[in-house]
Amino acid sequence: MKADRIHNFNAGPAALPLPVLEEIQESFLNFAGSGMSVTEISHRSKWFDDVINDAVERVKRILNLDSRFSVLFLQGGASMQFCMVPMNLLGAGDSADYVNTGTWSTKAIKEATILGKSINVVASSEDRNFSYIPRSIAFNADAVYAHITSNNTIKGTQWAQFPETGGVPIVSDMSSDIFSRPLEMEKFGLIYAGAQKNMGPSGVCLAIIRDDLLSRTPGDIPTMLRYTTYAEKNSMYNTPPCFAIYMVQLVLKWLEETIGGLDKMAALNRKKAGLLYDTIDQSGFYQGTAEKGSRSLMNVTFRLPGEDLEKTFVAEAMKNGMGGLKGHRSVGGCRASIYNPTPLAAVEALVDFMNAFERKHG
Repeated sequence: MKADRIHNFNAGPAALPLPVLEEIQESFLNFAGSGMSVTEISHRSKWFDDVINDAVERVKRILNLDSRFSVLFLQGGASMQFCMVPMNLLGAGDSADYVNTGTWSTKAIKEATILGKSINVVASSEDRNFSYIPRSIAFNADAVYAHITSNNTIKGTQWAQFPETGGVPIVSDMSSDIFSRPLEMEKFGLIYAGAQKNMGPSGVCLAIIRDDLLSRTPGDIPTMLRYTTYAEKNSMYNTPPCFAIYMVQLVLKWLEETIGGLDKMAALNRKKAGLLYDTIDQSGFYQGTAEKGSRSLMNVTFRLPGEDLEKTFVAEAMKNGMGGLKGHRSVGGCRASIYNPTPLAAVEALVDFMNAFERKHG
């Protein structure tokens, strides 16, 4: 590995493609012949126009978006979207449905409640410690939207198939699995994703919103909290996080031109996750925490026979060049985040280490 780089299994900020990092390194001091770093160029310059316009066009191509969808770059992360979504989409007398599948869904529900919006929690997996994705959900036909979290980083669960909502547009927090697989965009009215897990560094949030939901934006909320502010100004009403957007653009370029698009990315993600889950399932030593029908392809969560052994596992893994395997502080255990940029070789190395660790400590 170049420059003594480790295999990075961090949950976010997370691994980035090595070719992207190398391209950034080469152009950092003199971007596109400008004589300036990409961190120095004006967001009003042609150089940055080219960056953001290319990023928008790549999002549209990769997801096969039609003209009804606007691609926005915002700040505040997905957490800001927890309040922006109901603030923009729910007026007086409106209501929305929410499905609670863990920490991030809970936070989204809390923010809508703080705003005094009418929401219905139509399904929850809290009864089994958020270890599964609910099925056969009865959504309300008059809901403005149905909110879900497509992948749950902490509990290691993911929607393998998106729910049937009876035509109610899905609003989804896709922070941790955006661009990991093809999407049926007809189902979605709004997608938002913090970049730091699967498409770039922290500091920028991607939002993709359909015209019918964009038109619901009221004029009596703060300017910087309106989706229309960003849609009307190509995400440059104020100075955007230029460097983060540039990095997202390069990751999208890598996804399109090196990987070959979402079908190939999805196949690689299934292969990586399959190796890890097979190792866990064939072992009496490791125990997966997510129910099999709800397992995430992005975040593989598991436990060892004891907490002291888990600490040893994480420490020995780091000594062997594998970092970020400690589970979220709220649940403990271990977690391997294997987002798009995590190469197959990293997962193979982890599987070899897990097998060796089991032989030593099992």
